[in-house]
Amino acid sequence: MEVLDPLAVRRWARLAADALGGARAEIDALNVFPVADGDTGTNLHLTVLSAAEAVEALPDDVDAAVVWQTLSYGALIGARGNSGVIVSQALRGLAEVLKDGADLRAGLLRAATLARAAVARPVEGTVLSVLEAAARAVQEVPVQEAAVQEAAVQGAAVQGAVVQEVKGDLAAVARRAAGAARAALRRTPEQLDVLARSGVVDAGGAGLAIILESLERVITGSHSERYDVPAPTSRISPMAEVGAGYEVMYLLDADDAAVAKLREELDAMGDSLVVVGGEGLWNVHVHVGEAGPAVEAALRAGRPYRIRITYLAERTHRASAGRGVVAVAAGDGIAALFEECGAVVVRRAPGTRPTLPAMLAAIREAGGEVAVLPNDEGAGAVATAAAEIAREDGVVVSVLPTRATVQGLAALAVHDPLRRFDDDMVAMTDAAGHTRHGHLVVADREAVTSAGVCRPGDVLGLIDGDVSVIGGTLEEVATLVVDRMVAGGGELVTLVTGADAPVRLAEHVEAHLRAIRPDVDLVVYDGEQGGYPLLIGVE
Repeated sequence: MEVLDPLAVRRWARLAADALGGARAEIDALNVFPVADGDTGTNLHLTVLSAAEAVEALPDDVDAAVVWQTLSYGALIGARGNSGVIVSQALRGLAEVLKDGADLRAGLLRAATLARAAVARPVEGTVLSVLEAAARAVQEVPVQEAAVQEAAVQGAAVQGAVVQEVKGDLAAVARRAAGAARAALRRTPEQLDVLARSGVVDAGGAGLAIILESLERVITGSHSERYDVPAPTSRISPMAEVGAGYEVMYLLDADDAAVAKLREELDAMGDSLVVVGGEGLWNVHVHVGEAGPAVEAALRAGRPYRIRITYLAERTHRASAGRGVVAVAAGDGIAALFEECGAVVVRRAPGTRPTLPAMLAAIREAGGEVAVLPNDEGAGAVATAAAEIAREDGVVVSVLPTRATVQGLAALAVHDPLRRFDDDMVAMTDAAGHTRHGHLVVADREAVTSAGVCRPGDVLGLIDGDVSVIGGTLEEVATLVVDRMVAGGGELVTLVTGADAPVRLAEHVEAHLRAIRPDVDLVVYDGEQGGYPLLIGVE
């Protein structure tokens, strides 16, 4: 059976991370086991995001073995929470098998075996049950290994035909795994009483189902705008069942014998013990009544680091060290605008998203109370992940729903550090929400859009993310887009010109606007952004 190639592994990691980011809050709401601390979705997102960023940092020409090993390593060092640590071990199992060219069925079986072995006291109705159901289900899918071996010694035409057939097998395995995981997820309340009482499915299992559905979509080429997360069937309080005690996590450099003894010590101290890793590097998770002894045990076993201790009943925060704003910018001119307004800027290239470390560093630099302006949907997921990590350090962070640069500029224009933080966030969010955003882009291929078929070289005018106008010139499309945006009202129009914009593009739009709406105020900035000749905002 054909294995996932390095490009497919990268695509899967990113798709799964983005999908978990989008479903984070819904999965958090399901979290009642092992403790109802409402963070399983967040932890799974951060775990898979760490894996995705690790493989994306690799050179393009590395082989499959390196990509799989890096995926496993990224998940291990970034694993957070009970479910995140278990999922990191499942990815390790996949990597162990698939890096050597074996099939996905064997990889899922190894993933389920390693994940269960990592948990000191396995419980049914959890992510372990969902993973094992997926692994069992795919063992029934036939593999045409003989056909693959024959193709290796045949001509290109025969080999191509066989590979197409084998790809169908890989797709069948992926579909079976995703379907079995979803079915097993629905059965989790029948296996675990606390889920049934709370009217929810297992949160970790819901996250794993999304990860496997993402894999299916990468392999089959299917697409989904939405991943289903079963909603609670009754009203629950995520913190209601959290008792006293601490969640202790750390990475540990130690040999196998020392880790075996550490498992025994930690198992006697508390519960929810999960130890994953190998080859000298381990990730340890446990819930204990007192955090000190759990850390002291790690010191006896080896060298612990990245130690995180969370009081399960209440998260405490350090006092505010000042108010700040973090803004993501995709052009030098835009970055300068935000910096002039006092924001800490995270730069990104057009068409890319900022890295998690860069976003986290900016939040920590900005102060103790921080508003984050992602100014892009992709950057929003990274900002949310970084904010969650920063909150563990006591930083108060609010990620505002700014999906475009002009919305970020509108929010920053009303920012007042002397207001109460919550009131300031409401004012900034309101300003961004009342700003419609548009932009121009030149099509590089033929495509079907909501405004019709476009061809290479056509100018597309988008309003609030949807193609609204297709035309032949930037000037023509810019005026049409502005006409439509101001038709619904507005007092201020903002134009941000790009690096490739014609010299008089903004002047042309300004002259047109003066003729049709002389009452509207106009502001023009040189954003120097690539890819988008003009950004438009209407407030």
